[in-house]
Amino acid sequence: DNPDLHEEDTLVAGAGLCDPEAVETLVNDGTKYIKQLIDWGIEFDKEGDKLLMGQEAAHSRRRILHAHGDSTGAEFVRSLMARAAAENRINLTPFANTESLIISDGRCVGVRFLDPVLRGPREIFAKAVIMCTGGAGQLYQHTTNPPVATGDGMAMAYFAGAEMADMEFVQFHPTALSLENAPRFLLTEAMRGEGGILRNKFGERFMPNYDERFELAPRDIVSRSIVAEMRRTGTREVYLDMTSKDEEFLKHRFPKIYETCKAFGLNIATDMLPVSPASHYCMGGIRTDLHGRSSLPGLYAAGEVTCTGVHGANRLASNSLLEGLVFGARSGDAAASDSLKSQVSSPRSKEQGPGSDSRSAEISTAVKKRVKRVMWERVGILRDKDSLTRATTEFEQISASNLSTSSRNFVTLALLVSKAALWREESRGGHYRTDFPDQAEEWRVHSVQKLGESISSANRIDPDSASAAGT
Repeated sequence: DNPDLHEEDTLVAGAGLCDPEAVETLVNDGTKYIKQLIDWGIEFDKEGDKLLMGQEAAHSRRRILHAHGDSTGAEFVRSLMARAAAENRINLTPFANTESLIISDGRCVGVRFLDPVLRGPREIFAKAVIMCTGGAGQLYQHTTNPPVATGDGMAMAYFAGAEMADMEFVQFHPTALSLENAPRFLLTEAMRGEGGILRNKFGERFMPNYDERFELAPRDIVSRSIVAEMRRTGTREVYLDMTSKDEEFLKHRFPKIYETCKAFGLNIATDMLPVSPASHYCMGGIRTDLHGRSSLPGLYAAGEVTCTGVHGANRLASNSLLEGLVFGARSGDAAASDSLKSQVSSPRSKEQGPGSDSRSAEISTAVKKRVKRVMWERVGILRDKDSLTRATTEFEQISASNLSTSSRNFVTLALLVSKAALWREESRGGHYRTDFPDQAEEWRVHSVQKLGESISSANRIDPDSASAAGT
């Protein structure tokens, strides 16, 4: 394996919308930051002295590192939290709820948040703000994301005046556990990488009918294939078959999945596992350059909250954690170096965010249920003009109500996704229009949305690139 092969796989999965420079940065810098993580104490799985490499969909080589079988994300958090705690200049405030950015003279100078101890609003001022708030999977009725993934960071940046890019591209993971009264628990890509087979209700393997890469096709293709098979057979799920693998191997390789499925009466070594797609990842987000700089001075961003151009129209499996590592480090470096001569001060006049009030920490139950249902039914895996128009109209009606800050953030983000999906009259990656089923060269551009302006297009994500401007 080498960076060139990883770059090629990423570009293929991105369906023509990856920024090549961003992808090159990811694959070349990734090794350096992985080694740094190891130096900081992260425990990747090994066989003897060698790191174990796993296979995942759309990768041409076994190159995926895992930790404790299927708990890589948790190990990332553990090691990074431990490293941050060792720095006396880093002050961690868990369970604080950030509600808006503070803008002064067109620059982001701090954040407004609800203090979990004082139970009241507070402000923090800074030379630079780095947004690392994750994605927005909770916009959908069915999602693999945790309850906190409501996209507030994206909405806060949008309301503050930052540009948003490629909001129409949402990835639906093909294989979320589909059991009544069970969470939509992610059955990782690596299960298919280790030989898992997708079968319909008749026990037939169906992916060869849809793509020559079978179960290891990119996620958008596997998700749409599953939807097509469910419609063809009149069912609400298909089945992931891992029974060709030894139970001890599966218990060791996927310990968390093994135990979770066991709690719901399933043995992954002997039972067919019911699965169906669920929202998983946002390719779009805050438009940034390759150093995390947004279009709003003073505001930087890294991770799923951003759109760096790395993922294009569809993210390659496991590139998300690597993106967080590489561009998180680059954002931190840029924020520090750009603000060396700046001073932290409380501005005399501040631009207020929308709808700030005492209800801001909670999304209204009625708003949440309505938005999630409409997003799933009309802005989901398969889209068309009529459904998207109706969804947009409904979200605009909700937006006209007297909403809390969090509720307004939630419905605004849904509106950004639906408008961008309605604007893009083609199918590409995670965005599929049944009324425009083909990919079109003239749509090989990025959507850009900014508060108070119509949707525009750009050839590149990097806003400072000489070729970024579009129509």
